[in-house]
This record gives sequence, structure tokens and C-alpha cells, in this order.
Amino acid sequence: MREVVAADQPFEAGEMTRDEARSHWEKLGEKYKLHFLSQIPEGAKVGTYRNGPFLDLCRGPHLARTGELNAFKLTHVAGAYWLGSERNEMLQRIYGTAFATQGELDEHLKRVEEALKRDHRRVGRELDLFSIHEEVGPGLVLWHPRLGMVRHVLEGYWKEEHYKAGYQFVYTPHIASEKLFQISGHLENYADIMYSPMQIDEQAYRAKPMNCPGHIMIYNSRKHSYRELPLRYAELGTVYRYERSGVLHGMERVRGFTQDDSHIFCTPDQLQSEVLGVLDLMDRLLKTFGYDYKCFLATRPKDKYIGSDEEWEFATAALRAALEVRGLPYEVDEGGGAFYAPKIDVKLRDALGREWQCPTIQVDLNLPKRFGVYYTGPDGQDHEVIMLHRALYGSLERFVGIFIEHTGGEFPVWVAPLQALVIPVNAKAYDYANATVRALQDADVRADVDVRDEKLGAKIRDAELLKIPYMLVVGPRDAEAGTVSVRRKGEGDLGAMPLASFLERIAREVRDKVR
Repeated sequence: MREVVAADQPFEAGEMTRDEARSHWEKLGEKYKLHFLSQIPEGAKVGTYRNGPFLDLCRGPHLARTGELNAFKLTHVAGAYWLGSERNEMLQRIYGTAFATQGELDEHLKRVEEALKRDHRRVGRELDLFSIHEEVGPGLVLWHPRLGMVRHVLEGYWKEEHYKAGYQFVYTPHIASEKLFQISGHLENYADIMYSPMQIDEQAYRAKPMNCPGHIMIYNSRKHSYRELPLRYAELGTVYRYERSGVLHGMERVRGFTQDDSHIFCTPDQLQSEVLGVLDLMDRLLKTFGYDYKCFLATRPKDKYIGSDEEWEFATAALRAALEVRGLPYEVDEGGGAFYAPKIDVKLRDALGREWQCPTIQVDLNLPKRFGVYYTGPDGQDHEVIMLHRALYGSLERFVGIFIEHTGGEFPVWVAPLQALVIPVNAKAYDYANATVRALQDADVRADVDVRDEKLGAKIRDAELLKIPYMLVVGPRDAEAGTVSVRRKGEGDLGAMPLASFLERIAREVRDKVR
């Protein structure tokens, strides 16, 4: 590569007919290029690029000359199945990156190195947070006790905020009759991501890929007046979708995951105010976890979509108006909406500046028609409900995987699975250490005691490696004075203080959700 750059070869664009291209690459035995050529219509022209003796099948565009590629680096090699299918042969993929200047490349490589340190799969092993086993199945996450506690805290916070925002909690089964997904259109539009049917009492059932049909059935179990609307149903509902093995990635791309799913049933007049409420709730959640974010307004696809132009204009205008009322900067993703609805997609930005798609807010123009979702209006007639889909974490697996990388596994005190570890300096302090742990636990602090037969320095080091926020070192003198010697992760020794003072300190951090 360096020799080619030094030669400063020009990139020369060209064209061939499909037959000319096939003849050329057949002679070279390039079966992979021939596969793509076979998909090009007969008689069509194909683009090529040449630099020096090398001719490639490529659309381009390229730089003018190889000499412009000064700052580049090959990073790693990995196996990849041809066309992403494990049924095909394994190829070797060479990864590299390039920047305009060496300084930009160096900065990028630093970020990559930091990202590798924070990789949630690596941190997950180091802190014993989660695992994935072939015996269970690829893309199916086992939450270990430490991460189980993190999930418990996040679910509790989510429920508190939703209850305050007027949501009602519902629960729907993990499987349902295939009839439900025929009505919803999932079998028609999403069969490739659904798992094969199981036969129960001679009836086909499917693992649910989405929670919305179940929520609609709850709504449709009785008639509703306009006076009852809006109705906001919320569920931490686990769904199952088939993802190709080549795209599975730790907790961030999985086959079974729990969505923080909510569906809002409202009248047309209520739509904009409901979107505003969702945006406000989303803002509180994301800022609590320390995220900045960017919004995208995804509009009607050019070709495949349902609903009238008037419906799309109404729904899109309501989403746009809500973003503008709240003063949220946004970009328009022209044609990026789902076939059934415009939407607001939200990308959060982590500590390394990377963007992640998590929250989404969608107006549904499809399911209310398919299921006949109505309310009785002031005129005594049935009117079609406006239905909002929204998820703010997105999924717990993905959100937590991203949060592990955002924090490097150093969770804030209010989230940390173990908030304080009591470390006795010797056996004489064991009784006081145990009494201190009980006092902490009585005050709702997640605490434990380290009574291993190890030196004090080793216990402190191990607690640091486990990223426990607080270490309380206690000895015989602390027992007499009723004090604890406090060490804070990242801050070091804070000195001795009465246990009551420490409890006030940690309670404040938890209450205020200090990051």
C-alpha cells in the first residue's frame, strides 16, 4: 500500500458492458465479482476504476490520485461469511482506516483504543456482568447478579417516571396465536425476522416480535369514550427476532430483548401534546444517564407506504411541531419513515462521542385500521384512534450495553450493583464491619463486607478493579468512635467520618442521581 501511495498513481474511471466485465473477471477466476455481475441487468454498463496495473469493479467515486492517501492504517483481520450467511465459505476481511492528516488518524486511533478498553463484552467479563452461551443460543443474554441489580435499578427508575407521567402498566404473553400476527401484518411484512411456528392444540403459535398487537387487544377488550383518552400503556416486554449470526454483537445486537415499550391511544387533537410529553420524558431519562442526543424526523418513504397523503402530512406535521415547540434541533431523514408511519429517531452520544440509535417515537397509520381501534366521540359515533409507538431505552440489552461503554463499567452510585464495600483492617474489626454493613443495608445502601484473609492493600485494589464506588475501611478505633474511613473511587481517601455523615452523603448522591 505504501508503495502504491508513493507511486502517486491516478484513479481512472471507466465503463464496461456486463459481458465484457464477465469475460475479464472469468479469466482471473474472480468468482465473487462474477456473483455481483450476475445480478446486473443484461446490457447494462458497469463502472470500473484503475490505478496502475490494478483494475477493480467499482462505482466510485475515488480520490484523484493514490498520493493523496497519506494517513492510513490497517487495524485488524477477522473472518466473515460470504454474503453474511454461515452456510457459505469463510473469507478473511482486512479492516483499515484513513484520514486526511496524521494528526486526525492518531486522534482516531486513541479513541479506538479507549473504545476497546470500554467494550461492554470485555468489561462484562472483567466485572462478571453477563454471558452468552452456545448451549443457550447466540444472541440470548444471561444477566449475572451484578448486572441483574443494574437492570433492577433501571427498571425501577423507568417505572417511577412512567407512573408519574400517567402511564398504566400492562403485561402480555411471550407467545401468541399466528392469527394475531396475520391481522397485524407481521407475517406479511416481518416473517423473515420471526421464529418458526410451534404447534399447540393443532394451532400455530409464534414468539412475539413486537408488543403492539397485545396492547391493542387490551384496548379493544372494551369500548372507550373520548373522555378516557389518552390511554398510555407501558410494558417492559421481551420480544424475539431472528438476526443473522454475522451481525450479533454482545448485548447490543441480540435475538431476545426487552423493549421499554409503550403505546398511546389518543384523539387527533391530542397527538401533538402527547408527542411533547414523550419528548419531555425522554429528555429526563437521557439526561439522567448523562447523554446528549440528536433527533431525526423520518418522513414518508418514496415508494412503499400505506395511508393517504393527508394522513402522512398530519402525522409528520404533529411530530415536526412538537420538536419545534420544545426547541430541539433536528435533521430531516427524507424518506426514512417506516412504511406505516413517520417517526422521530433519536441518537444519543456517549462519552467517546459515538452516536447510538435508541429512542424512537412513531405515529402508526396501519394497526388502528387493521384491528379496528376506535373511540366513541362526542357525536356518539366511532372514530379511529391515533396510535403512538414509543421506546425510550430502546431495549434494555442495548441500552445497558451502551451504558457499560459510556461509563467504562464505572456506574454512578445510584446505579452501581454494589455501592459500598466495608473492609475491616483485621479480625478484631469484623464485628464492627458486620454491624456497619447491616446499618448500611437498613438505610437501603447496597453494601457488603470483605472478610477474606487478604492484606488491606489487596482488598482495596480488588474493590477498585470491581469499580465499587465507596470503600469503608474500619478498625478497632473506628468501632470505638462510630466512624468509617471513606475511600471514593476516582477520588481516593476522604478521611474518617461518622457513619451517619456517610449515610447522608451517599443518600444525597442516590437521590440526586449524581453521575
